[in-house]
Amino acid sequence: MKAFALIAAGLSLSGCVVGTIASTAVDVATLPVKVAGHAVDAATTSQAEADANAGRAARRADEQLGRELRALAERCRKGKTWPSDDCRRVQPR
Repeated sequence: MKAFALIAAGLSLSGCVVGTIASTAVDVATLPVKVAGHAVDAATTSQAEADANAGRAARRADEQLGRELRALAERCRKGKTWPSDDCRRVQPR
């Protein structure tokens, strides 16, 4: 009776072991595909990301232009212009 219980317990647990082994085999088989997919995602830029990057670059360029124009206006106001300064750009019209 004891032997029968051990055999029955062993057979019932073997299904779990087989399921675990099969699950592990599927995970190992799909791992290269998942890694390649992540590599492609990292290497490419979606349209939304490209739009966000372009907007960020445009805002940075506008901020830089604003800083340069404010510095030009300050130099023109103080009369300490550089040879390349065009004070007509910042004069009120």
